[in-house]
Amino acid sequence: MDLRSERQYHGNVPPGWSSRFAFLMASVGFAVGLGNIWRFPYITGENGGGAFVLVYLCCAFAIGVPILMAELLVGRRGRMSPPGAMRSVALQERRSKHWQLVGGINLLAAFTILVVYCVIAGWVLNYLFKAVVSGFAGVDRVVAIQSFTNLLGDTGGMLFWTLLGLAITGSIIYAGVKNGIERAVTVLMPGLFILLLALVGYNVVVGGFAEAVDYLFIADFSKINASVVLAAVGQAFFSIGVAMAGMMTYGAYLPKSVSIPRSVMLIIFADALVALLAGLVIFPAVFNNGMDPAGGPGLIFKTLPVAFAQMPGGHVVSVLFFLLLSVAAITSMVGLLEPLTCWLEEHKGYVRHKSALAILVLIAAFSVVSILGYNTLADYTLAGNDINSTLDYFANQILLPIGGLLIAIFVGWFIRREVCRTELGLGHGALFRVWYFLIRYVVPTAVFLVFVLGVGE
Repeated sequence: MDLRSERQYHGNVPPGWSSRFAFLMASVGFAVGLGNIWRFPYITGENGGGAFVLVYLCCAFAIGVPILMAELLVGRRGRMSPPGAMRSVALQERRSKHWQLVGGINLLAAFTILVVYCVIAGWVLNYLFKAVVSGFAGVDRVVAIQSFTNLLGDTGGMLFWTLLGLAITGSIIYAGVKNGIERAVTVLMPGLFILLLALVGYNVVVGGFAEAVDYLFIADFSKINASVVLAAVGQAFFSIGVAMAGMMTYGAYLPKSVSIPRSVMLIIFADALVALLAGLVIFPAVFNNGMDPAGGPGLIFKTLPVAFAQMPGGHVVSVLFFLLLSVAAITSMVGLLEPLTCWLEEHKGYVRHKSALAILVLIAAFSVVSILGYNTLADYTLAGNDINSTLDYFANQILLPIGGLLIAIFVGWFIRREVCRTELGLGHGALFRVWYFLIRYVVPTAVFLVFVLGVGE
């Protein structure tokens, strides 16, 4: 089967973004999610504050930039969903069509993450509702913990909020790339940045801000060890969205006139900026109320409601915060759902509406397993891990490192150097040589170590 028939078999070339701004907002929206605003603060707290932040930023730019450029390169050159793009580029390079399996790994990672992620997004929507209704007035630590425990025990309630999050996400995907994703992200992402800056400004006034700055930006190098580095690389991978299929799919819609390197630098800069701003939103409230910054995954749901109840204007601040978190959750879910929808359009020849509905129904069905994992099936374990921990481990410790490693190897060793140079538009200068060295040697080595050490934990 020649390349032309391959393209015909997999469907038409997908529609492009209407502007570079739309692409950047969609990509930043995918990268900026709960990983930045929910996960980054508590991971930072668990790993020593400023020392972790420094290592995280180095990993984001040294590993995140080259591999994200590689993903977008494959997506734009292949012009299909991840499996189709990998297959198309491999055939152009006279390589095995079985490289499409890497795209399949990316899709499986997106699906697995989405099953767990949509339930957490449901928690966020639930807390947004609570913030609007009461602003957490009168909530103390005991009440906050009991409220979250009650949520986890309420199967029907969790299912309702999970389905609501999926319905909002699905409506955006259902409308298509330009009428759905573009329209949503060009409104939601600027709004997200405005909300973040407003909340940071509020913290400057009410207190705790100086302590938060010290905690985030003054590094105690004695706290940097192997586990901190491993956590930083993992957080960079998770927050940027590497090997989750979304970036490769967004790259398939990217016009040739848009510079991949410049776009990637902006995406990673925005992603890191949001993570740091989220720390400046959350940690002042934590320090100002004498709470533990290493509060773990429950930092937002068990700790912050207590802070909102005690601070001046806490009702408004709580609404703005959980609205911000909801926007981040939805835009990331869009980026996870789009490649699955795109693949089904190609693979089965379905129209977008049918593909989106089919994937939503499948995700909703599997999300029930995730929901039950917090209550009815909480005692069911696999190798000592509960259902959701197992799914999280499978996606983040197995699929993402393997997918990222294989993408780096494919682009660095199986695509011609001149093709990479042309696609990236970097010419023959030092920037291309640095990227090429990183993608061939540094990134595969770092990702392999993350995988081995992560599996060994």
